[in-house]
Amino acid sequence: MGVSGSGKSTVGAALAQRLRVPFGDADDFHPPANIEKMTAGHALDDDDRYPWLEAIGDWLAEHHDGGVMSCSALKRKYRDQLRRHCPEVQFLHLAGSPEVIGRRQASRPGHFMPPSLLASQFETLEPLDSDEAGVVIDVDQNIDAIIDTYVARTAGQDSHR
Repeated sequence: MGVSGSGKSTVGAALAQRLRVPFGDADDFHPPANIEKMTAGHALDDDDRYPWLEAIGDWLAEHHDGGVMSCSALKRKYRDQLRRHCPEVQFLHLAGSPEVIGRRQASRPGHFMPPSLLASQFETLEPLDSDEAGVVIDVDQNIDAIIDTYVARTAGQDSHR
């Protein structure tokens, strides 16, 4: 989880490969209307996100043997919606400063999420609460270090979700 440009897709795919489980990218679950709205520079609202999160939750539930899904999951209520489908889901919050994320986002030409929406993503972000299964890792390091840190912090847990 994390704001646009935090590395969710890249880290998620690498983590899934490391854990030898399927990977899903939440961006692929957006209906065309959501992509058009974001491309036009408009933030999604909760009504836009609800069916998208339902589809992601269905994917999580279908992968009961494990899987990694990249998803912004910026608000607690979004994570709660995913947990209704898959109660054992764990979150990896890829955290970084607006400056670090802005630099990363600038290096992604052609992505449908324009940099102008980054500020609204940070305003929307609700960090993991202490009662939520997951870890927070700083993204200002290489992908292998992020994955190594996640695997070390979740050793002994069912970290395949």
